Amino acid sequence: MFFKIIDRYILTELLKIFFISIFAMTMVLYLDKFLFMAEMIVNRGVSFLELVLMMVYISPAFLAVTIPMAVLMASVVTFNQFSANNEWVAMKACNISFIQLMKPVLFFSLIAYLMANIIMFWALPWGNQSYKVLVYDIIKNRANVDIKPNVFNRDFKNLILLVKEHQQNSLLKGVFIADTSKEGSPQIITSDQGVILSNPKTLKIQLKLDRGTIHQLSNEGGDYQTLNFDRYDINLSLPDTERLEKKALVGNRELSFTQIREKIVEMKQKGLPTSGPEVELSKKFSIPFTCLLFAFLGAPLGIKSSRSGKSGSFGVTLAVIMLYYVGLILTQNLGRIGKLHSYTSVWIPNIILITVVIYVIYKMHKELPFRLMERFIDILLTIFDYAKIIFGWAKFGKRNKLRTTNRIITTAPSLKGIDSLRKVSNLKKAELKSKSIQKES
Repeated sequence: MFFKIIDRYILTELLKIFFISIFAMTMVLYLDKFLFMAEMIVNRGVSFLELVLMMVYISPAFLAVTIPMAVLMASVVTFNQFSANNEWVAMKACNISFIQLMKPVLFFSLIAYLMANIIMFWALPWGNQSYKVLVYDIIKNRANVDIKPNVFNRDFKNLILLVKEHQQNSLLKGVFIADTSKEGSPQIITSDQGVILSNPKTLKIQLKLDRGTIHQLSNEGGDYQTLNFDRYDINLSLPDTERLEKKALVGNRELSFTQIREKIVEMKQKGLPTSGPEVELSKKFSIPFTCLLFAFLGAPLGIKSSRSGKSGSFGVTLAVIMLYYVGLILTQNLGRIGKLHSYTSVWIPNIILITVVIYVIYKMHKELPFRLMERFIDILLTIFDYAKIIFGWAKFGKRNKLRTTNRIITTAPSLKGIDSLRKVSNLKKAELKSKSIQKES
């Protein structure tokens, strides 16, 4: 069989901790959104269904970050438990090498790699585009419903709108607008009638006015002029629109692979720098590849950090994730401004990870001591111990230590001890036989 019992056992443990980690980390990222969503429900009239859809559409942006983190967490915690529970020693006693244990880890990393690719290439563009459509629908419905006759409407940014009549077909009668978008030169616009039209592509609401007058005051009240028009268009935008997009969408990741390539071609034709879209295009390949590296890096880290328990494995995982993402942010920013090659900039952390993974796997397979990694883990564990003391986590650890001291600790005898005991027992038997023979004689 391709998968033995031990392989299925390791794979089950990896997947169990992987899905638990994804759920926990995604919920942590959602905490930043809950207060904002509650505000939208109370103040903006967003329904519960719209709120659920919004959370679903934002999820791919979170999963693109949490999947690689969950892979490392699952690998570290799983092998940390194997080492702490002496299962790792039992596997070695059964003549199972470290390379053989990497077979279920490889299968697990391929599953995570496939999931990350689906998120980056399909789910993330779909989620962000669906989110835009949902925001557009909210804006459109809010603009049509909230404009009430003879009531000052302040929902639109830098505009105060007043109408005498509002018909069901979005036709407005007797329009009065106070425009403060231009500092130092406010405008008063009056019109006989206007029509609200929406544009799904730009997420903008446009107010088309017919037969009106623009009253403009400029130069700090020194000049006053009027302008009559037959047709005048105003773009309306709500204050929450920009905040919604900033909180949910990150950069150009809402674009699909094909859209980014088309954008790069258009920017090259216009003579514009293309480093920004090229970095985002390369990230669609580099971030899923990190899942393969984190899975193989987590196994040696978990075994070596077993002496500090689960808290130590969590601290090591957190430190590695922080180092990787700090390096990724640094290199991608250098790639965007042209200091590094745009396509290879986001691969620099992965190249460093590849060398580290090859190093630790070789050492683990040959059972050679690697002092550099042990020193690194010791430094991380020392920092984590100080953090536990500072944040008050040490009290819980002391209670666990008090509980463990009351237990009776028994150690299994070694082979040399067993042989020495057998020799002593054989000598005693020989002495007893000799004494009995002497008595009989």
